Amino acid sequence: MVRAFPILTLALLLGPTLAGLAGTALPAFGYMPVLGRAEPSLLAWRELFSTPGLPRSLAVGALVGFATTLLSLAAVVAIAASAHGTRAFDLARRALSPLLSIPHVAMAVGLAFVIAPSGLLFRIWSGHLGGPPRPPDLLIVNDTWGLSLMAGLLLKEIPFLFLMLLAALPQADAARSLTVARTLGYGRVAAWLKVVLPRVYPQIRLPVLAVLAYGLSVVDVALVLGPTTPPTLPVQILRWINDPDLSFRFRASAGAMLQLGVVVGGIAVWVAGERLVAWLGRRWVEAGSREAGERIVPALTAACGAVGLAVVGLAFVAIALWSVAGAWRYPDVLPAEFTARNWLAESGRAASLVANSALIASITAVVALVLVVGCLENEDRHGRRQAGDAALWLLYTPLLAPQVAFLLGLQVFLIVLRLDETLPAVVLAHLVFVLPYTFLSLRDPWRAVDGRYRQVALTLGASPARALFAIRLPMLLRALLTALAIGWAISVGQYLATLLVSGARLPTITTEAVAVASGGDRRTLAIYALLQTALPFVAFALALVVPGIVFRDRRALRNP
Repeated sequence: MVRAFPILTLALLLGPTLAGLAGTALPAFGYMPVLGRAEPSLLAWRELFSTPGLPRSLAVGALVGFATTLLSLAAVVAIAASAHGTRAFDLARRALSPLLSIPHVAMAVGLAFVIAPSGLLFRIWSGHLGGPPRPPDLLIVNDTWGLSLMAGLLLKEIPFLFLMLLAALPQADAARSLTVARTLGYGRVAAWLKVVLPRVYPQIRLPVLAVLAYGLSVVDVALVLGPTTPPTLPVQILRWINDPDLSFRFRASAGAMLQLGVVVGGIAVWVAGERLVAWLGRRWVEAGSREAGERIVPALTAACGAVGLAVVGLAFVAIALWSVAGAWRYPDVLPAEFTARNWLAESGRAASLVANSALIASITAVVALVLVVGCLENEDRHGRRQAGDAALWLLYTPLLAPQVAFLLGLQVFLIVLRLDETLPAVVLAHLVFVLPYTFLSLRDPWRAVDGRYRQVALTLGASPARALFAIRLPMLLRALLTALAIGWAISVGQYLATLLVSGARLPTITTEAVAVASGGDRRTLAIYALLQTALPFVAFALALVVPGIVFRDRRALRNP
């Protein structure tokens, strides 16, 4: 029976993606009989390329994607090169890991509350540091070049890449390689860049490409922080999808295919850049220099890290303050009064949204965990060759394809099957994004368990199923709950998948937060952002607490 799990998982992972791409491609070339067009046509492409501001939308989107990826990767490499093996590296791990559980939209909302002209930073400046008594006339949030959008993405992508790097370091034998290089006289930074980075980068290459694809095609964060006149192409596509005039669907499909081309082209440019950097790197290594910014890199990394963590801290202080703020005039740093009226006014609506989010996330995370456990158990029973590089590329396919390119087609596909706006359809759409992260989080702990435990159980007469449920799963309880929490957090943060597949039938805390962000009601927005952040924290807290309770009499299982 376990042989069916890999096939079923790939079907659930790739089926919606491929069906969605087909459902987007056909209307892009004029075929959508339900809207009265059944003849191939390039009309949608002509309408797309006549859209005012399209070149600028593409340019800003490319700038945001490449700048976010380059800066995130540079920050992660700088942290590791300047602090690997030190106490500061462990502190960085402890500081950055919790940020991964914060949804993109909540982080974007908090950043907007801090850097806006009437935000917390300018209030502190005007209130205590002699700044002007009125907010400055500056376009910071929604700026035309997407700088605030880049900042919001950086706060999320740096923790993601850092955790991917942490998982890759043991596979590259980084600690021993670094020690050998240091004994040969290389500085810490030069040793890490010359000896460890070439062995680690192939391990984190797919996550880096996933960050690039997300940055080039992001929608939810762009709706909060991105430019508006013109918006980036994915946001413009969403506007066409939501237009009451259904003829805009053809233009939206053409735009989605163009966005797919942008991401594919962006990945090709990145791969070409990798080869150029590798060639330059080999020449640098052969030059034999033993130092590379040994003082500047650690100092700059520490300064940037402190600023980033301070901004994140201020962001959540601002969210918490706005959620309980009564009157709060500029330039007061704190509200004139604190009140629970905001929460009481939104309690009914918020409870419904939280219930929807929790229901969808619970089903999705459990289904994803069962599928991943089945795939890993199949590896144990029938060999690990099935989980090679090809399987890893397949796993990352939904993360490398722009969401808007296949979710639009998936919506059409579900409408044809009359499955749209249903809970199973939303769960199916979320599974596409939850499955890869669940697999990546559980894969290494699963394979780290000594296989001799299973062999002993089998030799004592236990069936393979009993060895799984009585031996391996209890030993992996903490890892299983962590994978479940990660899947829950990914599902809670899904915006476009929920919006396009469920319509208005199953609004979640994330779709409502983005909708409120365009309305300007900061108090309601703060409440939704806070709730969106709290949901993943509850899941991760349970993942930490439950093993301690279950294994309170077994110290080795509490802290494996």
